[in-house]
Amino acid sequence: MSGGSFHVHGPHDHELEHATHAAGGHHKSDRLTNQIALFTAVIATVGAIFSYMGGATQANAGLFKNNAAIKKTEASNQWNYFQAKSTKQSLAEVSRDLAPADRRDAYQAKVDRYEKEKNEIKAVAEKIEAEAKDWDTRSDDQMHQHHRWAQATTVLQVSIALAAIALLTRRKPIEWLMFGSGAVGVALGAAAYLHL
Repeated sequence: MSGGSFHVHGPHDHELEHATHAAGGHHKSDRLTNQIALFTAVIATVGAIFSYMGGATQANAGLFKNNAAIKKTEASNQWNYFQAKSTKQSLAEVSRDLAPADRRDAYQAKVDRYEKEKNEIKAVAEKIEAEAKDWDTRSDDQMHQHHRWAQATTVLQVSIALAAIALLTRRKPIEWLMFGSGAVGVALGAAAYLHL
């Protein structure tokens, strides 16, 4: 039939046309699926790194707290030594005061020696106490950083859960929440890295 505007479709033409229209709709859907899958993979990787950092800072905090306890014990030992010297000094002072005049100089020498030794011991004890305080401060800083890493990891896990919900519901607000929580999680990880 030539020259007419009448055209008859074969059965396969209709199916081909239907498949072409459906593929156009799936293309957008596949793009969304790929975008969410890529986002989930990236966020899961970042979350794994944050989780490792959180564990490392928690281990460091425990180690630093242990070092502080060791230093506190060392300082306590020094203060006990200081107290022993104080007791000896007190006994030497009593002995000096009760001794005959010819023996007082010998006891005074002991009093002076104990005073000097006490001052040296006190300086060592105070130095060790300062070291213990420094270890405590470092431990506290690590625990603060650990909490930031844990917060970041938790928010990223929520973001991954929202990604699954976004895939199932195909709702834009859920997708926005997914991206927003992912950004918050990364920001918290940056805060942990910067010790904020």
